[in-house]
Amino acid sequence: MRVRWIVAGVVVAAAAGAVVAFWPDSAAAGDPEIAVSRSACGTGWADPKPGPQTFRLHNTGSVTAEVDLIDPATGVVYGEVEGLGPATTRPLQVNLGNGSYAFRCLPEDAAAIVGPAVRITGGAERTGPGVAPVTHDDLLGPLKAYQQHVTTGLGELVANTGVLKNAVHGGDRATSEAAWLTAHLTYERLGAAYDAFGDSDGALNGTADGLPGGPADPGFTGFHRLEQGLWHGEDLGALAPVANQLDGDAHALQTSFANSQVDGNDLALRAHEIMENTLQFELTGRTDYGSGTNLATARANVDGTRAVLDVLRPLLTPRYPDLSKVDSWLTRTQSALDAAHRPDGSWTPLARLPQRERQKLNADVSELTELLAPIAAIAEPRRVS
Repeated sequence: MRVRWIVAGVVVAAAAGAVVAFWPDSAAAGDPEIAVSRSACGTGWADPKPGPQTFRLHNTGSVTAEVDLIDPATGVVYGEVEGLGPATTRPLQVNLGNGSYAFRCLPEDAAAIVGPAVRITGGAERTGPGVAPVTHDDLLGPLKAYQQHVTTGLGELVANTGVLKNAVHGGDRATSEAAWLTAHLTYERLGAAYDAFGDSDGALNGTADGLPGGPADPGFTGFHRLEQGLWHGEDLGALAPVANQLDGDAHALQTSFANSQVDGNDLALRAHEIMENTLQFELTGRTDYGSGTNLATARANVDGTRAVLDVLRPLLTPRYPDLSKVDSWLTRTQSALDAAHRPDGSWTPLARLPQRERQKLNADVSELTELLAPIAAIAEPRRVS
């Protein structure tokens, strides 16, 4: 089960057991118990009052249900519990201002039921809107736009891996290293689509972590395998098959992606996960196999995040008051990373970044990641009927 708390226009999502305001034992005996089933929804709210409070949502039916606390006139969501199983009780903690509210129950394989409306008075005015639900239909435009963005990017990728393959076959290490970076950054800008890439992502951009033979394992392929060989003086003739396989895998991905699509549930999640992965892998140097280009990859990840935000912006603008802060911190992070791009086109290796600059960059990306986190819940498609 997942619980969300929607306050002042921001949805905070957490998996069950995460350290947030929701715990199975957080409801007190005196808290109102709200009945949930296919035949009835939202009964049991006899004493509506403003301020912080906890409802005990009890599923009296035989199927799992989702429960929303909404404004019945607009459908705006102020609280949500997903995966409420039969004969199960879960808490929903909210902080309510003046206005009308009702529970909307969405049982599996059944139409939505909106319970009786109640009106709260005598409290504070609502300081910000809840979140108007995003439907699957709302996401059709953004998904189509992002699908085209990725398709175009994959065309650039196969062109660049072809140049890289030819450079390796030509025996010019410097040219090969430059072509490697161009191709790798092209791939990294497609970060929001990696889940749709399936096994292709591991083949193209996987690391040696977890492989029995480590970096020498035959299963270590793709960009990082080639990076290791190029920057550690491996014979280019021996690297030619690695470059061939990389190019072939890029073409295979381009072909397979034409028959797949980015999942609507994943698109908004990637806005946060791209930068989260940047913190975990690029700003720790865990994915450096010799090129020293982690900061270049982080900069490409910023572009990947922007691409997601661009297609989601029409949905986010009326729903996320902190979107302007996201833009500001994205620009700030981009500027910090651009400073590591030297005039000769090379990038400052992460290990050579002065400590103060590295700490500032970590802080900037951390703040940006936190600001991006609510987008996954705000733009997740929801049932409303």
